[in-house]
Amino acid sequence: MRQTLRKYWLGAVFAVTAALGGMAAFSAGAAEPAAKPAARVVAPEAEVCKGCHEKYVETYAKTKHGQSGNSKGPDCQSCHGDATEHIKAGGGKGVGGIFGFNDKKVSADKKSGVCLTCHDSNRHLTFWDSGKHKKNDVACSSCHLLHATPGAGSSIALKTPNPSIGPQQTTQRTLEYETCTACHKQIRSQLTKPSHHPIIEGRVKCTDCHNPHGALSHAMIKSESVPALCLSCHAEKRGPFMWEHPPVEENCLTCHNSHGSNHNRLLAEKAPNVCQDCHDAGRHPGTVYGGEAGWGGPLAPSTRLIARGCLNCHYQIHGSNAPAMRGKFFLR
Repeated sequence: MRQTLRKYWLGAVFAVTAALGGMAAFSAGAAEPAAKPAARVVAPEAEVCKGCHEKYVETYAKTKHGQSGNSKGPDCQSCHGDATEHIKAGGGKGVGGIFGFNDKKVSADKKSGVCLTCHDSNRHLTFWDSGKHKKNDVACSSCHLLHATPGAGSSIALKTPNPSIGPQQTTQRTLEYETCTACHKQIRSQLTKPSHHPIIEGRVKCTDCHNPHGALSHAMIKSESVPALCLSCHAEKRGPFMWEHPPVEENCLTCHNSHGSNHNRLLAEKAPNVCQDCHDAGRHPGTVYGGEAGWGGPLAPSTRLIARGCLNCHYQIHGSNAPAMRGKFFLR
């Protein structure tokens, strides 16, 4: 009996020791760093270009195009065309049939056509031909930098010709509005107004609402209508409501300016003016500030001049589910 127990304990100790040894071997193997993939080399054809354009070839090799382009490595001829005649002529700007994206004589369609030879199947470019940018001779190279390394938090490099207008720069990311407002100057001015979407702060991007590569909708927004786009974020205004405010259902921009305003809540005008554009002959007259209802009224000064506004009573202005007249007039 004693000998049997001794064999049992020796077997158990041996099993535990073997298990611990196996775990140690496994840990040692897991600690070994994984082999790094071999760095892609520049294609032999591009090495010739590197003799004169070293800066562009080196930076291109670090970009997304350079890393996922030609299987044999970054190749300048994939975008700029056959360089045989260019080399024979000894180089030079515009010599030898080289395609230049910065050449103003080349049409925007031809520049974008080179990009579309690879990117034509991208779903974001489905409506490129119907988009405003294509119709206004905007090329891919008007916004994108092909030889630049993308900034932090971005997969593409964008042109940023103007300085940032944000009050404080709190991010290293490339902010899209800096590229878009290079052409859309009026929108740039609206973004600096006191009430604005947090675009210059980097919390909202232009492409959150618009598809710059083309869309069939108004202003190339990413929804079928303006209300559908706004409600994708402002879901509390969605409803359904028993009593709906018609302008809300029709178009949010009837009352609001989406990019920026001098008035609270992005309103196009200060209340009550924004309400009186439609409700000028309602139960309350639109002439709140008239001579008969102002400071020197026939009976007493108007109580609607100070600390009063339409929303003080008509609080549920986007829609209401309250019963009877309280809901019909969007009252509290």
